[in-house]
Amino acid sequence: MKNQRILSILALLCMLLSLCSCSSKKADTAATTASQSVTDVAETQTVDLMADAKYKEDTELGKGKTSFTFYVDVDGSKVNFKINTDKKTVGEALLENDLIKGTDSDYGLYVKEVNGISADYDKDGYYWAFYVNEEYAQTGVDTTDIEDGMTCSFVRTKG
Repeated sequence: MKNQRILSILALLCMLLSLCSCSSKKADTAATTASQSVTDVAETQTVDLMADAKYKEDTELGKGKTSFTFYVDVDGSKVNFKINTDKKTVGEALLENDLIKGTDSDYGLYVKEVNGISADYDKDGYYWAFYVNEEYAQTGVDTTDIEDGMTCSFVRTKG
C-alpha cells in the first residue's frame, strides 16, 4: 500500500512536469512569434519610409568644382549621392539639390526631412543625426564647410 502511494505520487509529479514542459514550449513559441512580428513591423516601416524617398537609387547631383559623398541611412537602408557643388557649406549644397528641408532655430538649421523622408522628434521621436567622415558631427549641417572628397550622412535615429 505504501509503495502504491509513492508510485502514485511519482506518477503525479511526472504528469505535472510534462504539463509544465508543454506550457514552457508554448510560451517560448509565443515569445518567438511576438519577436518575429516586431521585426516584421520594423522592416515594413523601413520599406514604407523608403517609399517616400525622393531618390531610391544611388545618384549624382549638381555641378561644381568640389565634390563630396553624401548618404542617407534609414534603419540600415542607404541611398548614396555624389554631390558636385560650388557652395561653401554642406547645408547649402544639400538645400540647393533639394535633399534636405528644415526650420531655422537658435542652433542653426533643424533638419526634419532628408531625401523626402521625415524625422521630427516632436512628432515621432526620431531625428536626423548628422555625421562627417563617419563621426558624429561637431557642427550643424549649415555651418559645416565642404572639403573635397569628404563623406557626410544623415542617419534616422530614435531619440
